[in-house]
Amino acid sequence: MDRLMSSPRLMIVSDLDHTMVDHHDPENLSILRFNALWEAKYRHDSLLVFSTGRSPVLYKQLRKEKPMLTPDVTIMSVGTEITYGNEMVPDEGWVEFLNQKWDKNVVTEETSKFSELTLQSETEQRQHKASFYVEKEKAQEVMKTLCEHLTKRGLDMKIIYSGGMDLDVLPQGAGKGQALAYLHKKLKDAGKLPKNTLACGDSGNDAELFTIPDVHGVMVQNAQEELLQWHAENAKNNPKIIHATERCAAGIIEAIGHFNLGPNISSRDVTDLSDAKLDHFDPAYEVVKFYLFFERWRRAEVENAEVYLSNLKSVCSPSGVFVHPSGVEQSLYDCINKLKAYEQYRVWVDQVFPSHIDSDTWIVKFKKWEQTGEEQQGCLTTVVVSSKGLKPTEGLTWLHVHQTWIAGTTQNTRNDWFL
Repeated sequence: MDRLMSSPRLMIVSDLDHTMVDHHDPENLSILRFNALWEAKYRHDSLLVFSTGRSPVLYKQLRKEKPMLTPDVTIMSVGTEITYGNEMVPDEGWVEFLNQKWDKNVVTEETSKFSELTLQSETEQRQHKASFYVEKEKAQEVMKTLCEHLTKRGLDMKIIYSGGMDLDVLPQGAGKGQALAYLHKKLKDAGKLPKNTLACGDSGNDAELFTIPDVHGVMVQNAQEELLQWHAENAKNNPKIIHATERCAAGIIEAIGHFNLGPNISSRDVTDLSDAKLDHFDPAYEVVKFYLFFERWRRAEVENAEVYLSNLKSVCSPSGVFVHPSGVEQSLYDCINKLKAYEQYRVWVDQVFPSHIDSDTWIVKFKKWEQTGEEQQGCLTTVVVSSKGLKPTEGLTWLHVHQTWIAGTTQNTRNDWFL
C-alpha cells in the first residue's frame, strides 16, 4: 500500500474461489479479461485486495493453477490473516487485535465434543481459525449449541457457515468484513482512504464485506443461496449492492460499470486493438495490448496472419533488442519472424509499473506469464518504449526488452519463447 502517495482511485476487495476465479471456466477467460482491464487502467493508482477463506498454503497453490494477478493486500483464512505485497508480510497489529479473548485450545476442546463436525485438513487450522465440515441439515443446530458452549468458556468468538458445508470458528473481531474495516481505518489514518471500494463475493463468508459503510458490493451471478438469502433479509433495498448478471470476474467488471467506478471495457473485449482512440500516451495499456496482439496471432485467431504480424512488428524499433531470460540477445524483428502458432497459448501481465525517464521515453517493469496447455512459465520483464515522432493514437515504439526468470517457475528453453 505504501507505493501510492495519495488515496487510491479504487480498491477492489474480492473473494477468490467462484468470485475472481471461475472453476467452471477451463479457458479462464473471465479472470483474464479482468487482468487485462486492471493492469491497463487501474494498477498504477488503485489497490487490489484478495480476501479468501483459503489458508496461505492453499492460496499459493491456487496461484500456481490459475492466471491470478499479484494483489497489494492478501486477506486469508476467512479474515484472520492480513499480509502485504509480494513477500506477504504479516500485519502484526491485526494479530495482536485477534488475540483478545481468544484461546484456540478451548475451541479445540469444545468442538471435539460434536460428532457432527469433521475437521478440515491440517493446512486449514490456523492460529485464529478452526475449520470443519458439517452437513447442511445439521449446521444451524450445531452452530447454536457450539456458540453457547464457547461463550460459557469465556470466549469472544463468531461462527461462520458457508458453501453449504464449511464451518469456521473465529475470534469475534475477525472475518472478511472486519479485516476490510481494519484496512479502511489504516488507510484513513495514513490519509489514503480509497475514493471508492468495491467488495465482491459469492458465499456466506463474504456477507460481512457488504456491511462496511460506504462500500459498493457485487454478488456475482453464480452467488450461493446462503448469500442471496442474507441479501434478501438484510440488504434488499440497498442500491449499493447488486446481484450481477455475469459470472465471477465478469460480474466484477459489470459492477465497475454499474457503479461508474472507472473504465470497464477490458482490452480482451476489443476486437481491433490497433484502432485505439487515446488522447495521451499510456505505456501500461500499450504493454497489455502488445501481448494480446501476440496471443491472438499465436492462437490463430486472426484472419490475415501476415498483415497482423506486420502490425506487431511495426511497433518495434528496427534496431530494437530482446534479451531472453537465458541471457541470449537477439533483435526484436528476429523474434517476431520466428513466431509459431499454438492454439492453447495464453499470456497475461502482472504488476505493470511505468516510469517516465525523459520527455518521450518510459521504462515499464512487469511480470509476464504464459501458459501452454497445463505448463506455466513466468519472467520479470523490463521494457523501454518511446513516443518520439508519434501521436498517442499511433501507440509507442518498443526499443528494448530484457527478461529474467521468476524464481520457482518452470524455465522455458524452447526457441518459441517470445518477449
